[in-house]
Order: sequence, then C-alpha cells, then structure tokens
Amino acid sequence: MEYSPTSLKCYRFFERACKYRVATQQDKFLRNNWQKEERIRAQDMEDSATHSVVLREAFLGNGNGSDGVEAIQSAILKVLTRVTRFQVRVQKHIDDNYTEFMPNHTSPDIFLEESASLTREILDLLETVGREGLGALEEANDKLAKSEKQLREILLGLAVSEHVLKIDELFQCVEDAKAIKDYLVILDLVSRLRAYIYGDDARERDGDSPVGSQEVRRVFQFLDCYETIRVKYHVQAHLLQQSLQERFDRLVQLQSKSFPTSRCVTLQVSRDEAQLQEIVQALFQESYNPVRLCEFLLDNCIEPLILQPVMAEYSEDADGGSNVRLSLSYATNKPSSIQLRPSYKQVLENFRLLLQTLSGINSNVSNGQHVFSIIGDHVKDKMLQLLVKECLIPAVPETMEEYQSSTLCEDVTQFEQLLADSFIINPEQDRALSQFVEQYDTFYRNRLFRRVLETAREIIQRDLQDMVLVAPNNGSTEVASDPFLFPRCMISKSAQDFVKLMDRILRQPTEKVAKGDTDPLVGVISVMLHTYIDEVPKVHRKLLDSIPQQAVLFHNNCMYFTHWIAQHADKGIESLAALSKTLQSTGRQHFRVQVNYQSSILMEIMHDFEFESPHTLGSGPLKLVRQCLRQLELLKNVWANVLPEKVYNATFCELINTFVAELIRRVFTLRDISATMACELSDLIDVVLQRAPSLFGEPNEVVQVLSWQKLQQLKAMMNASLKEITELWCDGAGPLTANYKSEEVRHLIRALFQDTDRRAKAITQIG
Repeated sequence: MEYSPTSLKCYRFFERACKYRVATQQDKFLRNNWQKEERIRAQDMEDSATHSVVLREAFLGNGNGSDGVEAIQSAILKVLTRVTRFQVRVQKHIDDNYTEFMPNHTSPDIFLEESASLTREILDLLETVGREGLGALEEANDKLAKSEKQLREILLGLAVSEHVLKIDELFQCVEDAKAIKDYLVILDLVSRLRAYIYGDDARERDGDSPVGSQEVRRVFQFLDCYETIRVKYHVQAHLLQQSLQERFDRLVQLQSKSFPTSRCVTLQVSRDEAQLQEIVQALFQESYNPVRLCEFLLDNCIEPLILQPVMAEYSEDADGGSNVRLSLSYATNKPSSIQLRPSYKQVLENFRLLLQTLSGINSNVSNGQHVFSIIGDHVKDKMLQLLVKECLIPAVPETMEEYQSSTLCEDVTQFEQLLADSFIINPEQDRALSQFVEQYDTFYRNRLFRRVLETAREIIQRDLQDMVLVAPNNGSTEVASDPFLFPRCMISKSAQDFVKLMDRILRQPTEKVAKGDTDPLVGVISVMLHTYIDEVPKVHRKLLDSIPQQAVLFHNNCMYFTHWIAQHADKGIESLAALSKTLQSTGRQHFRVQVNYQSSILMEIMHDFEFESPHTLGSGPLKLVRQCLRQLELLKNVWANVLPEKVYNATFCELINTFVAELIRRVFTLRDISATMACELSDLIDVVLQRAPSLFGEPNEVVQVLSWQKLQQLKAMMNASLKEITELWCDGAGPLTANYKSEEVRHLIRALFQDTDRRAKAITQIG
C-alpha cells in the first residue's frame, strides 16, 4: 500500500509521540492526572444517584405544571453539567492520545461505561417527558421544548465521544492481538476500524448495531483528531499487510535464478497447513494486491511451460517432509525451430505439477472466493490465449492417421475440468478451452488443408522428367473398345504422387460428416488441382518451352488428372466439369505450343531448301531432307513411349505432313525439270517414303498423313511418261484428281516435258 508524503510524515511523528508516551519520566504526571479524573468521575456518579429522585419529584411530587417544568429543567441542567464534565475529560483523553501525544494510560473502557450510563439517563429523561406530556407542558411553558433540543444535542455529543472511544479501544485491541500474533483477529479489528473511520456500511461484529449514524460520522470527520486517527489506521493496516507478506514469503518461497543461457525456478510451499491457511486467509483480502505473485508465476512458470521445453522436478518430501518443492529448468533463449516446441501432453502434465505444488495456498478466503480464483483473474486470459494458440492448435493432427489416434480433445476437456475444480477459471465464462474442443474438427481440417497444400506444392516443384508407366495393358485396341480406360502412356512420378495424395484425402474418416452432406475435405482437391494448373507452367516454364518431353509429360499429367476426376465424380468434388475442361485445355495448350515449335524447326530446316541448278539437284536438298527426317526420329525417341499411341500417331502425322507439304511445294516451284533432275527428285522422295513409316509403331499408320499419297503420286509422275500422266488424270476421273488440281498437273507437265504438240495436246486434255 502506498502513502502520501503527508501521511508518512504524520506516521513518523506519531511514532515519536508514542515513544514519548512510554517515557518513565512522565509517570508522576500520569498518576496526578488519573487521581483528578477519579474525583470528577465520583462526583458524576453521586449526581447520577439523585437523577431518579429528581424525576419523581418533577412528575409525581405535585400537580403544579409550572413547578414540574422547572423541576425537569433543573434535572436537565444537572445532566448537562455532568455531560459537559464528561466531554471535557474525553476531549482531554483524545487530545492526549491523538493531538498532543501526551502520556496517557487511562483505559477507554472507563469512558465507554460512563458514556453508556449517561446515554441511558438521557433516554430515560426523554421517555419520561414523552410526546404527550411534552405537548401538555409546552402549553404551560415552551421552555421544555428547548430543553428537549438541548438534550438531543447532548446525546449527539455523547454519541460522537463514544464513537471516538470505540476507535481508541479497537486500536488497543489491535496491539493486544499483535502481541499474540493472532492475524485473523488483527484483520477483523482493522476491518472494523476502517468501518468506524471511513463510515463503511458495516455493522459491529458482536451485535447488529451500526458503527455510527451518518450524522455522528459527519461530526467525527470534522474533529481535530480525525486526521491523526486516519493516519494511525493506515499505519496499522500497512504494518499488518507487511507482516502477513513476510510470513507468507517464508511459507511460500518463490525463487528464480538466471544463468547465461538458462533459468532455474523453484517453488517451495510449507506443509504446515494450519499456519499456511491462517496467513493466506488473512493476506488474500479485498485490499491485497497479488500482482507481484501473479507476475512471477506468469513470467517464470506459466509462459515457459507453454512456449518451450521445461525439465520439472517435483518432490512432496523436501527438507525432511516439511515442504513441497517444484523445480523448473529451461533455456532462456527462444527456440530456433518449431521442432523444439514441447508436446501438449508434457505441457499439461507440468501444469498439473504446478497446481499440485501451490494447492496448499488455495484457501476459501471470502464469499466462496479461493486464492486460485484471485490469481486466475490476473493470469487466466493470457494463460488460456497462449495455451490455445502456442500449444493446443500446433498439436492438432495434420494427417488422417494422427487424427484417428489422437486423444487431444479428451485431454483438453480433463485439463479444463482441473482448472475449474481448482477455481482458476469459471467454465461458464472462460470458454477458451471449450471453444477449442468445439472447433477441433475445423482446426484439423485447416491444418490438413495446409499440410496437403504444402505437400502438393512440394510435389509440384519436383522434376517432370522423372517418369513412370501407367495403364500398361491399355493399348489403342483396348481403349477403342472401352473409352473409359486411360491409355497406356508415361506420366511424371510427381503426378502419380499427386494422385496418391488426393486418394488419401478421399479416404479420410467421415464419421462426423452428416449423412447427405459433402465432406468439406473434398474441397481441398479442387484447390490442389487449380494450384497444379497455375504453378507448374510457372515453375517449369523454361523446360516446358525447350524440352519436348517436358511438355508431353505435362500434357499426360493433365489428362491423367482428368481421368481421375471422372472416376471420382460421385465424391462431390467442387466444379468438377469446369475443372476437367481446365485441365484438358491447359495440357493441350502446352502440348500444342511444343508441336508448333517442332513444326517451326522443320520449316526452318526447309527454309534453306534450294535447287543449285535447273539441270541437277545437287547434294543440298537431300541433306536438308535427311536433316528433317533425323529431327523427326529424335522426336520419336522422346515421344514414342511417352504419349498415348493415338496421340502420338496424330501428332507425327501432323509433323510429317508439314514436312512433306513443304517438300512438295518446293518441287512445284521448279519451272523446268530435266530428266536427270526428275530422276534425282524421285530418289529424294523415295528417301522420305522409305524412312517416314519407321517413325510409327505400325508403319501403315503413315497413310494417315494428309500429303502422303500426294507425295507418292509426285514420285510416280517424276518417273512417268506424258501418256502415263495423262492416264493417271483420266479426264478428271483418275487417281491424281484426289490430291492434285488440274493447274498443278499442267504445271508439272510443262516442267518435265519439252514444248511439243503431244505436250500441248496432253495439257489440253487435262485442262
């Protein structure tokens, strides 16, 4: 408790005065003063003995109203005189004790007895006068009314004097109780002193009378001794609090020793229950501030128990069985890794040891309030917040196997009951732990989502080039007979792991999902696949653009995911149709980019295809054709066993067609083809016709190339006579009409044959 400088000054002055009071050199003055007071008190007792006689003479002696009034006034004056003398002696007693600080050994009990006697006499006098008698006498003489007012003023003065004397008596009782160290009695006396001094709405303990009326307390606060009494009360209250705290600190020892990298905290509680309960019940009252104790427990015990690994040593027989001791040792540097976080079971067990150690002080101090509830008011909010956020939520399972075996909810419920039984929390108001249990499934799903997405992103980062064969028995024939089969092809090993992860999600326990409701965990699958679609092109962008096999594998992965979604269409996957379309379009888009890129490579090679001479082909064109075929063979090596057979055949038909169409176009640019060149062109085309079928698993698949028959017919015309070409056209009904226009045939005739009547006739027939 803190005091103002003025209060402390008064306190020090009071201490000096007290020392002065007990000085032996003042004993003679004290004896003389006591003898004088005894003589005055004897005189007042003699006057009191005649009080009843006066009253009888006033009301029974004669019937003269005027004489009766005079007798009553005389009796009142006598009482007033005695009260005045009594107040003078009380005033001197109070001044000696609280103003002048003179030596005074007079007991307040003497004054209290005399005050009670005077009060009874005044009340008897007022009762004798009565309202009716007073009304009758007032008709004779209104002086009696003034006498009544005077009596009530005297009564108020006596009440104030008695109020001060009771306070003085309580101060002496406090000193007596301190001598025998009865702290509960001292606490009760100090509480009563506060009621008398500050006018609390309290009542006397031995009776049910109020500590003083409002008017008495108001007059008391204007007395000269009020400030001194108030300061003396605060001194006594402070000394009591200090003494209780010292005794408490001896019985409950809280120590913390810090080292460069660690700290050792020791809590030792006495097993002397009787003494401990007495001190605790006296200390933990409304005026006690437990902030220091609560801060020690929060900073040195509660927070470390939650946030970092703690080694706890508990002993019930410390110091020969006289104490209960708990030692906590932990590192002071913050954990550098989440792996250093203590397990929730260890945290809860250490909390139980802490509560068990301090259970000796958990007394019922007032109105059902326990010490732990007082401590809890200061620490429970932060304790529960840290416990849930830093211990329980990180302990929520993040895999389905852990979820099925976890006892976290049961453990938390039991721990909450322990806190409630210990009165640290009110379970109806402090629902942090209950809310955690209620939201446990949500926390689990969130952690599972996060773990799944983290795993998915880790899978996405893996190399696409690491391949695995899927559906090895589903060839083109099997797929053609059953379109729901996924064709034989290669996919990335990461894609297979991705699918396994999604399968695990679908296998997660669904006992707590209401019948007919969609399992919320299924929603994460849609998020995973969208993440795959968005992230793979970013993470592997350079490889997708430059390495043919990467794009093919990404295409196959997307098709594989699409097939997986179709197989699990009944699982409630969000936006299933849109997701399937997105996967297909994304895979095909990147595959198309790679196909176009390969086509551009072939066209770039053919860009240098030129005829060195109108009479001979030269070595350049043949070299370029072989280069194109070599490029296609290299592409076959990386695509043949990766793409599904149907997709592979269609893709190579497109690429070969691009190459063949360009070759045919280049031939048709010649305006004059000699017999030698025609023979060389035939050989050149024959190279393509010989090697291109080997690019397919089934050579006959080459006929699916759009320009394949046109190339074969071009070779035939290079070796054919004018008549044979005319017959192949056959007036627009021959085989040439399937691939050539009449203009193209006439152009080729002009290039191959000299200008003769026969050529003109043939051109006319074809035209």
